[in-house]
Amino acid sequence: MPVESGSSAAARQQKQKRKSHSLSIRRTNSTEQDRSGLQRDMLEGQDSKLPLSLRSNLLDLFSQIEREFENLYIENLELRREIETLNDRLAAEGQTFEGADLAKGALKTKASHSTSQLSQKLKTTYKASTSKPSQGVDTPSPRDLVIQIWNLFSGLCPKRIESPVCIIPIFNIVSSFKATTSRAVCQLVREYVGHRDGIWDLSVTRTQPVVLGTASADHTAMLWSIETGKCLLKYLGHQGSVNSIKFHPTEQMALTASGDQTAHIWRYMVQLPTPQPVADISTPCEDDVDFSDKDEADGEIDGPNDCPSIRVATTTLRSHQGVVIAADWLVGGKQVVTASWDRAANLYDVETSELVHSLTGHDQELTHCCTHPTQRLVVTSSRDTTFRLWDFRDPSIHSVNVFQGHTDTVTSAVFTVGDNVVSGSDDRTVKVWDLKNMRSPIATIRTDSAVNRISVSVNQKIIALPHDNRQVRLFDMSGVRLARLPRSNRQGHRRMVCCSAWCEDNTSCNLFTCGFDRQAIGWNINIPALLQEK
Repeated sequence: MPVESGSSAAARQQKQKRKSHSLSIRRTNSTEQDRSGLQRDMLEGQDSKLPLSLRSNLLDLFSQIEREFENLYIENLELRREIETLNDRLAAEGQTFEGADLAKGALKTKASHSTSQLSQKLKTTYKASTSKPSQGVDTPSPRDLVIQIWNLFSGLCPKRIESPVCIIPIFNIVSSFKATTSRAVCQLVREYVGHRDGIWDLSVTRTQPVVLGTASADHTAMLWSIETGKCLLKYLGHQGSVNSIKFHPTEQMALTASGDQTAHIWRYMVQLPTPQPVADISTPCEDDVDFSDKDEADGEIDGPNDCPSIRVATTTLRSHQGVVIAADWLVGGKQVVTASWDRAANLYDVETSELVHSLTGHDQELTHCCTHPTQRLVVTSSRDTTFRLWDFRDPSIHSVNVFQGHTDTVTSAVFTVGDNVVSGSDDRTVKVWDLKNMRSPIATIRTDSAVNRISVSVNQKIIALPHDNRQVRLFDMSGVRLARLPRSNRQGHRRMVCCSAWCEDNTSCNLFTCGFDRQAIGWNINIPALLQEK
């Protein structure tokens, strides 16, 4: 009988280890000792540059996640068997109800009132079982396990990894327990290209003709035909970056704020060209993540050569000692408010261009200001993590309230048509507040990226969130996510999205976004009423 040499035996053993490692991890009834031994064998047979202790901790955490999911799966199977038993019992009594397959929807009844109550009880039990870990299992939640894994990776290479991209698949598995109900349709209608630098802000006129206005770091503001994407007018009066643009509520006047420490009011007259047909490129607003970080070449963008221009402002507002970052019209259009990096907001009279009030109190630079559409209220945002509500409804008393709901720069705070304020921040949250009770937010939206200048639609009350990570997300006022605008190398923004603006009176485009990829985009957003009710 031939004797196997030591080298051949070692080679065969190594081959067996590689083979066992190539197989997927399956749940067995082995003890914890057998499991740890298997883990050690897998670690020894795998070629990896990670330290052995780190790999062992990762494998242990993955095993805990698998056990947690297995417990949930077993509980769901038991519940399904109980439901089948109850169905058989009801069928024997002459009563049946549909909906045994809980994965496809809620339980529905066709029987008596007692059957309806039983169905509701089953739904409550099922929701409770799938929303929390099983009793008696001393294991962390899947979210806590994901955080533990992320902490391991961040401790290993804290300077190179800025977000837990290495564990996105795990987090997607955890999030898959939540049902996806988004059926919104988002259509990229038109791109407005012509600026030579990033676009900070955009706005839509409130009077006829309805045009789009953009404010850019290239020291210009432009007016665009929404239907054709053609530049109608260019304003060249500023000597610095144009940081915001807002239109008069009743007249053809624009208000722009600039880095040259001034705000300008200028009149415009435009003639709309003949609209062109729009190609149907509708795309479902799904949650497909674009992991590509490769951006298209930015080559030089030729500005519109035949676009008329204005070089002189009708009124120049000077009082600030720093960059004027934003400006807006008060209701009625007789006064304007400006926000500056000099930590103050100024209230001006439009006719005389005189300074009426200087609103001080912020500890750091202001980032945004907004006025109420129907009342003499102003809200200012700042890098000091607060936003302030200024009340000018009583001419003799000008009250101010300070709100501390964020942990980082408040990038914008805007009013809604009702009695709400919506604030966005670099702390990656958006909060909805009730003007009648501002002690705490009524809804909080948590995101994965800093939020820039937000906007709220008038009719549907949908919040559009532009992000630093090039995404634009839509939420309702209760904090429920409705959609995310599609973004890829073929469509969408290729740089940070700075601002969003709604225009619900326009039939082709009802949402506009702009960013530092030097373009503004017009979208047609169709969100079913049923989805909004959810």
